Amino acid sequence: MKLSFNRAVWGWALYDWANSAFATTVMAGFFPIFFKQYWSIGVDVNMSTAQLGLGNSIASLLVALMAPILGAVADQGAARKKFLIFFSYLGVLMTAALFWVGKGEWLVAIFIYTMGNIGFSGANAFYDSLLPGIADESRVDYVSSLGYAMGYLGGGLLFLINVLMTLMPQRFGLTDAATAVRFSFLSVALWWGGFTLFTIFWVPEESPHQKQAAFNPITQGFRQFINTFKKLRDLKTVAIFLLAYWFYIDGVDTIIRMAVDYGISIGFQSNDLIVALLVVQFVGFPAALVFGKLGERWGVKKSIYLGIFIYMLITLWGAMMTRKEEFYILAVTIGLVQGGIQALSRSYYSRLIPAAQSAEYYGFYNMLGKFAAIIGPTLMGISGLLARHVLMPPAATAAQMAEVERLSARWSIASVLILFIIGGILFHFVDEKTGKNQAAKLAAK
Repeated sequence: MKLSFNRAVWGWALYDWANSAFATTVMAGFFPIFFKQYWSIGVDVNMSTAQLGLGNSIASLLVALMAPILGAVADQGAARKKFLIFFSYLGVLMTAALFWVGKGEWLVAIFIYTMGNIGFSGANAFYDSLLPGIADESRVDYVSSLGYAMGYLGGGLLFLINVLMTLMPQRFGLTDAATAVRFSFLSVALWWGGFTLFTIFWVPEESPHQKQAAFNPITQGFRQFINTFKKLRDLKTVAIFLLAYWFYIDGVDTIIRMAVDYGISIGFQSNDLIVALLVVQFVGFPAALVFGKLGERWGVKKSIYLGIFIYMLITLWGAMMTRKEEFYILAVTIGLVQGGIQALSRSYYSRLIPAAQSAEYYGFYNMLGKFAAIIGPTLMGISGLLARHVLMPPAATAAQMAEVERLSARWSIASVLILFIIGGILFHFVDEKTGKNQAAKLAAK
């Protein structure tokens, strides 16, 4: 039993190891740089930021609309792993397809990236929903943190190899850095697809909790989703938590997706930004495990609050920084809290929901996370363009235009602060004991 349990836990955690290569090398690392310097070459920096933000927002909107329905269907038919496989390998194929996108083809790049993002995010809804089945309440915080820690380590290791490929392409038999980036996308696809096999074969899935009716499971899934939405009236603590999570995780996701783009916009070199991302990964590995232990000993809610507060400081500092050394310090700080706030939010939510419908309720969880990711990148893009419009003097010189571009980028990142403030205020009204009682009463009906 112990061997089987450990095997299931490691199989589950290895999916984070697998798909974090996409989050690191593609989403946070090379795609924003390659998009600005290769696929959107010659385009104004604030316009390319808006284009990238639009791509992230479209992907998030589509996943948000699909997640609760797919979760309901998966719960009805015990098909969580099947959906995880489908979305994972959709992401794998789209990531590989980035290799063939030509220079200047920003619209094609955005489309393929959006589809890859749908695969990545869609699979996560079903990955998260497997957590309650492999870890009880006494272990769920640590197992959730283990997943994020493995993600930081696995994603960081491949990202390190990819960075070396771009810095020394000839050593890897490649002609130049651009070719190395394109081959990096292929390496992510192989890594993601290969390590996902451990999750497929090692992680068990529970049988349906009740005998299924003979009608269309899609129809049944829609009906279950509608019923669950109505049940949120009886799960007020879950509803408040989801609203709080919507705001504060938006800030986290926006910084993950847009940090490199922001750094380029204020004049930092892409190599410096890539090194900073590597710092986040390797600091994040032990920090996520420590945060899991902190949640067990100090309290999950207090630990999440700590993460929100530190992110508020990060956002303020990021809007004012001028030296690349500051970017490195911020990278270390982000690494200390990024995985922790994500892992503890996921495990905290598992305490508040009925276990029998975990995929469905995690559908809501991921839906709001993705809806939040619509607001953040769009907010940054619009804030930057508005600030540029307000600050740009008539008949501006080239030097004035460059300065306005940098100031506009700072306003765009500063706008994220409001999301952490609102999320923190709402999270104050979440009470775990009340949430458990509400879930138990609903389950007993």
